Amino acid sequence: MRRYLLLICLLLNACSNLPLAIKNPPQFDISYSQAVQKISNYKDAPVRWGGLIINVENEQNFSLVQVLYYPLDSGGKPQTDQPNEGRFLIKSPEFLDPAVYTVNTKVTVAGTLAGDLERTIGKKVMRLPLISATAIHLWPVYVYDNRYDGFGYGYGYNPYYGGYPYYWGSYYWPSASPFMRPAFRPR
Repeated sequence: MRRYLLLICLLLNACSNLPLAIKNPPQFDISYSQAVQKISNYKDAPVRWGGLIINVENEQNFSLVQVLYYPLDSGGKPQTDQPNEGRFLIKSPEFLDPAVYTVNTKVTVAGTLAGDLERTIGKKVMRLPLISATAIHLWPVYVYDNRYDGFGYGYGYNPYYGGYPYYWGSYYWPSASPFMRPAFRPR
């Protein structure tokens, strides 16, 4: 039961850190395909889009982030298991550090459609939708760790008990007693 309580607390905490503009979609959500077909019809319309970062360009007064578009789930997170539909640009008046906004990082942006910009991708010139950002959210990367700590819970590593595959209690122990097994065996 304690594990579930901890999991619920972590999930609630993760949801509460999202900016409201990212958490709540605009009232009239414009899809990427609608905007690409006729961008002039949707100028200054609020949007919430997301995807994977491709490139970051920092100019003197603003930053441009090129993003590979993916549809969003109900929480605003890009669904990278779905097919992508194209690219778009995020324009931010703030400096966006390329060390933080790295390639293949999931990002969700809320803002308004400001038109489109011409970009050269390979040898092809394309017009990409431009979003003037009001909120940008980078999604953290979760790394699954299958090591177990000394107490049998899979959320850490305990050097005192050696970690995986040694479990606490009535589970697998290679030595006669868990208290007699040294944490470090010199050779």
